[in-house]
Amino acid sequence: MRTSLLTAALVLAFALPAQAATPATRIPDTALARAARLQAQALQDDTGWRVVQSLTTEVGPRLAGSEADARAVAWAQATFKALGFDKIWIEPVTFPKWERRSESAEVLGAHAQPLRITALGGSPGGTVEGEVVRFDSLEALQQVPPGALAGKIAFVDVAMPRSRNGEGYGRVGAKVRGAGPSAAARAGAIGYLMRSAGTDSHRNPHTGISRFQPGLTPIPMAALALPDADQLARLTTLGPTRVRLALDCGWNGEYTSYNVIGEVTGRSRPNDVVLLGAHLDSWDLGTGAIDDGAGVAITMAAAHLIARLPKEQRPARTVRVVAFANEEQGLWGGRAYVEAHRAELPRHQIGAESDLGADRIYAISANVPAYAEAAMTQIAQALAPLGIRREPPTEGCGSDLSPIHTAGMACAELAQDASRYFDYHHTPDDTLDKIDPQALAQNVAAYVTFTYLAADAEGGFGSTIVAPAADK
Repeated sequence: MRTSLLTAALVLAFALPAQAATPATRIPDTALARAARLQAQALQDDTGWRVVQSLTTEVGPRLAGSEADARAVAWAQATFKALGFDKIWIEPVTFPKWERRSESAEVLGAHAQPLRITALGGSPGGTVEGEVVRFDSLEALQQVPPGALAGKIAFVDVAMPRSRNGEGYGRVGAKVRGAGPSAAARAGAIGYLMRSAGTDSHRNPHTGISRFQPGLTPIPMAALALPDADQLARLTTLGPTRVRLALDCGWNGEYTSYNVIGEVTGRSRPNDVVLLGAHLDSWDLGTGAIDDGAGVAITMAAAHLIARLPKEQRPARTVRVVAFANEEQGLWGGRAYVEAHRAELPRHQIGAESDLGADRIYAISANVPAYAEAAMTQIAQALAPLGIRREPPTEGCGSDLSPIHTAGMACAELAQDASRYFDYHHTPDDTLDKIDPQALAQNVAAYVTFTYLAADAEGGFGSTIVAPAADK
């Protein structure tokens, strides 16, 4: 009896690893052939261009909570329908509403002159006047003792480096914008100025959201155009420099916008989803062409090409495109999506987001388990004719998808060349003429290739989302 039990236990022990091993994910040859045809079609198709032209022309700037926000939602629904999506719906997203009305700044005294500035999103209104104290790093401002800047205006002057992958934005630009105002308020400053988070040399300041840490009294905060930041820095070397900063802006109640969602139904596994994302809102200075009208156009156009296929040639899984609400002021649409779809999150196979402009994609990366490595290699090989190579995985896959990625969804990054993106980002220069139609078509070709192959793969890419426990 003991020998039989021991034998059974040994058999079970050796069998468990084999049973637990996940079969390797593979992409069928038929899918590879269809994706190649879709890729060739995308390079000749102008749907992406027509979509971004329509959005930026007919709606224009789409500040979250503005009248144009509502028009953008209606536009997205109509566009999904015109592009042949099988299912289209909206889901509410409620958030605080911030408004910009007017803004100005000027140097006072012997060297009096205007400065080109723009209020940072989230700034309160108000007019302040005081001596400027320049800091050449965020850390230097953060080390100032509480109250030491009473009656002064803090000015953080840190240049953001240009880079192909845009890393300078997160490492320098967004960091200074995000943490600087709170550091200034903690030190007793009456106002905050920063060198814009950008890489251009134009007198176009870059806006963007910022928030104050709890317990601090908000102060007017604004970004200087880069030449004006240089000018103010030079002026401070001549002696005490006073500036008047006047902002008419601020929070004004709540607003409900919508995530707009379109689906192309899968052939045999329609409840499983490959998710594509971009954000529908924009800042109000330009027309939101590269941020993120291009992303909306790329993802819509890629799924549209799949929607045109005969039902029997579609990928196994459903392709879902989300035009997210209010990314710019705090990922409100992305977070609302996770809450609205918790029950079905485990059916999300993989996701990708387009939100870094419209220049050519040069790399793909994804952090996948060993069993999905071969499939990712197949996808990379299919993208190689577009000049795209596989690179080591990076953290995350885009801002709007970050909440669902945090919840466990696998994601891929199709990396766009961001070398010139931050010349225009969040400025009046974010307009349609900055988009190269051929580069945009290459993006669509890359997205349709990735999407079709991921949606038709036999096996998964490592999503670890766990279904929520049933309510008791």
